[in-house]
Amino acid sequence: MEKQGVDMRVSALINDTVGTLATGSYNDEDVVIGVILGTGSNAAYVEKADAIPKLEGELPKSGNMVINTEWGNFSSSCLPITEYDQALDKESLNPREQIFEKLISGMYLGDIVRRVLLKIASRSSIFGHIKRTNLKTRFILRTPDISAMHHDETPDLRIVAEKLAETLKIKDTSLETRKMVVEICDIVTSRSARLAAAGIVGIIRKIGRGTPGDKRRTVIAIDGGLFEHYAKFRQCLESTLVELLGKEASELVAVKLTKDGSGVGAALIAAAHSQYLN
Repeated sequence: MEKQGVDMRVSALINDTVGTLATGSYNDEDVVIGVILGTGSNAAYVEKADAIPKLEGELPKSGNMVINTEWGNFSSSCLPITEYDQALDKESLNPREQIFEKLISGMYLGDIVRRVLLKIASRSSIFGHIKRTNLKTRFILRTPDISAMHHDETPDLRIVAEKLAETLKIKDTSLETRKMVVEICDIVTSRSARLAAAGIVGIIRKIGRGTPGDKRRTVIAIDGGLFEHYAKFRQCLESTLVELLGKEASELVAVKLTKDGSGVGAALIAAAHSQYLN
């Protein structure tokens, strides 16, 4: 910036997840978790400073610190990883990394559905000759495509037929075949939403909230196109939170769409830091 003659200094360097948390808490003091559910996925939350063993030196005056979890890189033998996930990971630019993100984020859901359809096509003639389709083309089926098919409410599933023909070059499908495709979209998306909800509940439990006796309101600020635009994903995530937390505890837990939270949050943190310096 100095070489370009720009009189500017960097006051804060944050990622989109922390920015979403900052924006959410600025608008609602009960926001304690920020989550990105879009092309990628991550979560950040407010932790008590004395609960962070690796933190050395003087604790912040507020007694709290924001933790950027980078949960996208979480991996565990407990995760429901299928042959389709393994193949996607092996062919990715970062094998054995970002496993959780590859299960739940918008970048990958469409390709997981494509891989399932490819497996079906290789074992049957339901989609015709594979070579005449685009089923072997990685990432040609995007999450907006599966969202459109998943939300198709036309009697003959016309939108599903159009997406299959336009994107995958699969034409003249039967209604039963289209119903099967919708069901696959539902399975893949529901798994994503339920895993994201489990991650959120894990953080809620970590900070001692969301128990039947806890009377504090807990709000999760969420940004990202997957949560904003994919209604069935959002509905599944919300219902899973109720399932995991229980009806009583879930009544005090809310998720809130925080659009453009990353940019606004960066400005808020920079402004707060400048006041601190002054």
